[in-house]
Amino acid sequence: MNFSEPSSDAGRITVTHSRDGRVATVLIDRPRKLNALTLELLNDLYSELRTIDHSDAQVVLITTAGEKAFCVGADIAQFSCFRPAQMWRRWIREGHRVFSYLAQLRQPTIAVVDGIAVGGGLELALACDLRIGANTARLGLPETGLGTVPGWGGTERLTQVVGAARAKEMIFTRRQVPSATALDWGLLNAVSERSALADTVTEFIDRILEGAPAAVQVSKQLVDAAAAGAPSAILEALGSGFAAGTDDFAAGVTAFRNKTTPTFTGS
Repeated sequence: MNFSEPSSDAGRITVTHSRDGRVATVLIDRPRKLNALTLELLNDLYSELRTIDHSDAQVVLITTAGEKAFCVGADIAQFSCFRPAQMWRRWIREGHRVFSYLAQLRQPTIAVVDGIAVGGGLELALACDLRIGANTARLGLPETGLGTVPGWGGTERLTQVVGAARAKEMIFTRRQVPSATALDWGLLNAVSERSALADTVTEFIDRILEGAPAAVQVSKQLVDAAAAGAPSAILEALGSGFAAGTDDFAAGVTAFRNKTTPTFTGS
């Protein structure tokens, strides 16, 4: 896999997705603008996510084009034109709508962070379940330097991942956290040389795909519910009851008893 090759027409704004077996890859393709996000691009991203949501894909990758930046966040040329009421009614709400949809996908999602991820770009990565970065990655929320605040879930999701004190540090100081620090803080799940990034991502994908698809997806929902304060004793009972009725559960138990590798079908 090669996650960040720029397109032949790098000036256009596109969001596409492709399928490789059970893996869906979303590509934000605007490298000349460092994959800056516009309302049009967000709408295209939403459309692609809806298609994936209704597919049989089991893992979703969020990738971007170019070598310099994963995503630098909002397109300032568009962002700066919004009046206060427009900012409230449209810009912030649209970003939340799209990123919340991404966060709530039933499939596990992985952001492949190759280069700088700042502002809305970091918020995009935070909306994914896992983040795997090249050793050149740098992550930050610089909004206070523009006289504004993180607007697409950064204050909430960053705090959930790194804790309140580190989130405040990143927001107050606009510090761009290098990949090694991001890994230590849990902001990245893994870091590799850029040349080995695809292999590292593939290792994660392969391990996820070894699990029963429904069990993996229900586990994701349970973890997200727990993070929101839902009682695990109730939800895990419901999730376990559901899993116990699947063909994959029967296949897993049989394989365990026979000391063989189970074949899961997602049913």
